[in-house]
Amino acid sequence: MVHVPEGPSNGHAAAEAPFDRIVLVFNPDPAKKPVHTAHALRAELAERLPDVPVQMLPTAFAGHAREVARAAAAHGRPLLVSVSGDGGYNEVVNGVMDSGGRAPCAVVAAGNANDHRRSTSTQPLVEAIVGGRTWRMDLLRLSLDFPEGEAPGGRRTQYAHSYIGFGVTPAMAIGIEEVGKGRLRELIAVARTIPRLRPVELVRADGARAEFDSLILANITGMAKYGTVSESGQPMDGRFEVIAMQHASRWRLALMTLRAVTVGLGPQASVKSYAFTVVDPVPFQIDGEILQIPAGTSVLVESVPGALAIPG
Repeated sequence: MVHVPEGPSNGHAAAEAPFDRIVLVFNPDPAKKPVHTAHALRAELAERLPDVPVQMLPTAFAGHAREVARAAAAHGRPLLVSVSGDGGYNEVVNGVMDSGGRAPCAVVAAGNANDHRRSTSTQPLVEAIVGGRTWRMDLLRLSLDFPEGEAPGGRRTQYAHSYIGFGVTPAMAIGIEEVGKGRLRELIAVARTIPRLRPVELVRADGARAEFDSLILANITGMAKYGTVSESGQPMDGRFEVIAMQHASRWRLALMTLRAVTVGLGPQASVKSYAFTVVDPVPFQIDGEILQIPAGTSVLVESVPGALAIPG
């Protein structure tokens, strides 16, 4: 991965420290991994960067990470670190964007898939933080225009750091939630999901209708832990990849899934924006989280170049 770092000046003038504090956002449930990972990270950062305060911000409920990240990013020069999986990091990124997108973000992999960290990591996170440089990556901006009379009404905007998926992607995530995590169980979930999958019917901006078994708009190359959905995309090129499979026989969908988790799907078409309207109510997946939109919702996904600074 090639990127142009930002950071301390190479000139003779003293450069301002890149961060005035490091903020760790995590789920404090003692039965889960993030709380233990967060405390271990705090100890390591205190040893490596003794002059930089480390603030611990536990979350209390779903969606709370966005709130605490928004408040933390609103003042000073913090580095926000989400100790989580892709869904928790999505909340932190959106909180930072709510506050203007100035604060850098990072994620310590402490979830199930950890697709973002796997796809964008260039060095150990602590080394990147100590190095004090950042680079800017693109985000996907999802705009949903709900039909009149549907809650919540009006337009909703949310950012994605990695991908937005319709069709098989959310269906498999729901299936995995039903059977539990673990590679064998997840393969069972895939086998159960494909036969009962319903295609997603879309109306494109030009009025044409299409049915898809799978539609993924990807800012990274890998997802779902084992899959390689694209070999052509970079999260700093101002574009995103469209990985689409029109409605076909189930064996073709199964074959595509097998290719994704073995040899990969190869280069994919890339665009700067993608728009359509859903005909029926559908679930979709955004950075690991499942959401539902009603029939008639207009969907617009745009690449926002260089929207987020991350250490590296």
